[in-house]
Amino acid sequence: MKTPHFLQVYQENTDAIRHELLKGLSADPRHGGAWASPKFLYDALGSRLFEAITELPEYYPTRTEAAIFAEHGSAMAQSIGAGSTLIDLGAGNCAKAARLFGLLFPQRYVAVDISVDFLRDALASLQRQYPALEMLGLGLDFSDGLELPPEVGDGAHAPRLLFYPGSSIGNFSPSQALSFLRSVHAACGPLPESGLLIGVDLVKDTAELEAAYDDPLGVTAAFNRNLLLHINRLTGTDFELAHWQHVGRFDVPLSRIEMHLQATRDVTVRWPGGGREFIAGERIHTENSYKWTQAGFEQLLSQAGFGAATGWTDPDKRFAVYWAMT
Repeated sequence: MKTPHFLQVYQENTDAIRHELLKGLSADPRHGGAWASPKFLYDALGSRLFEAITELPEYYPTRTEAAIFAEHGSAMAQSIGAGSTLIDLGAGNCAKAARLFGLLFPQRYVAVDISVDFLRDALASLQRQYPALEMLGLGLDFSDGLELPPEVGDGAHAPRLLFYPGSSIGNFSPSQALSFLRSVHAACGPLPESGLLIGVDLVKDTAELEAAYDDPLGVTAAFNRNLLLHINRLTGTDFELAHWQHVGRFDVPLSRIEMHLQATRDVTVRWPGGGREFIAGERIHTENSYKWTQAGFEQLLSQAGFGAATGWTDPDKRFAVYWAMT
């Protein structure tokens, strides 16, 4: 059995992380208010809570995307071809990519995620299931653009299939999404058979969207509130979970779900060297999830430099998967 290699590109700079988080927490309420990057939702517990979210009946994206792959996987494989280097962006537990191994027959699998310990464990388990497949784990933060290290290969000897499922592209604003997709296009490398396989959540009824991000069981709330515990560990803040509640709402004009943490009472949050008062009802903006029309997303892919894209949807057009060649 092969042993998965692991490359730690992302190095946790505690001073930079603390500066980023405290800058967001200190942001002026008159100019958008406090915020935290959604990448900090995914510590080890946050990653496991998100796994639980994907099992909820209200959280349609995961099962709808899986149904699209089940229904159209053979057509996708015919369009994509076999023998690529499969580069899984935001791999998590690696399960989504693993379900494609029997269709796409990759010659190498590269799992990329910022949650390093979680990824290491997932990749070790996957290697036992597929002992002959060469695997590389890449601890990488690609939130500001994708730049793959030389260990992934130059992309000149085998096509690169970049895989970005789950509508994670929705965490980016439209302008950020365009910039990110341009970096993905560059990372595809020189071979014309290379490309991007990406899942995209589509615009739909507001009630259905909000239920998916504020489930009655409270798993999404736990996922969001766990961010505060992570921030406490990273910055020395003294957030108390009892003072904060989860809010998930769909902003129709901006076509995005917004997640917030809202103060349930006036509260002072302190950290070494400073602090901040939050009044009751004041919010910390923790995540956006933009929803796209098919035409709008196809235009975005074109603007990013990709060629004509082939798309597949579920019967109700709630979700789409696109294959876009370079």
